[in-house]
Amino acid sequence: MLRFPNCKINLGLYVTNRRADGYHDLETVFYPVPLCDALEVVPSAETAMHISGKAVAGDVTNNLAWKAYMLLKEAFPKQVKPLDIYLHKAIPMGAGMGGGSADGAFMLQLVNDFFELGLNREQLAKKALLLGSDCPFFIYNTPQIAYGRGEQLSPVNINLSSYSLQLVCPQVHISTAKAFGMITPQPAGFDLRQLESTPVNEWKDCIRNDFEAPVFAMHPELEKIKISLYEAGAVYAAMSGSGSTIFGIFEKGKKATITDQEAFYFE
Repeated sequence: MLRFPNCKINLGLYVTNRRADGYHDLETVFYPVPLCDALEVVPSAETAMHISGKAVAGDVTNNLAWKAYMLLKEAFPKQVKPLDIYLHKAIPMGAGMGGGSADGAFMLQLVNDFFELGLNREQLAKKALLLGSDCPFFIYNTPQIAYGRGEQLSPVNINLSSYSLQLVCPQVHISTAKAFGMITPQPAGFDLRQLESTPVNEWKDCIRNDFEAPVFAMHPELEKIKISLYEAGAVYAAMSGSGSTIFGIFEKGKKATITDQEAFYFE
């Protein structure tokens, strides 16, 4: 059984509160993007994970796809049997696009379907939250406003299919913990529920990503990429998550010329 875990971008991202449990409260819009990994499971005598494509840091047992399998194996020990798990990475790591979270969420869905466990989306989302704060989003995988740690989701009617999307993924790894440490939480400067009724060409005057200021201070080359996307005609450009991916939304068929960075383009 084969699935293609896709990534996401953030449309606006506000860090509104530092919580007593060590996490932060956020307000953001998660928007799915068709840059995908590939994830396949095959029956096996013994469970093993095989990773190809882009390099993945850490031991296999720390991979969220592996953790997702083990989570359901422990919950359904009689139904969930050994598998060979094949993960091919195309989504860059540490890029603010949730590639690892997508792999974990899609693995939950794969195991649920493969072994006919009968879990519904709400039950899968609860399992996904055990893997990471933004993992539940990938269970629904439609545009969502996210609150709390990113796990409180509300559908939002945003459709960018009439635009082109360009992702620029520099070889810069941003420490999420360090990025959070440089932010002073404050109330959101825009009600993201209004984003669906706000023209895209007005977004640059309405929404912001709170991580941009500290991350751009550390890595000014990222700000230069954002500026270059606007110079090439982007109607909106921003950093995704805590970085380092910079994305631009263009009128259909338009894009920036990117020669020195890994870039992806979707019409």
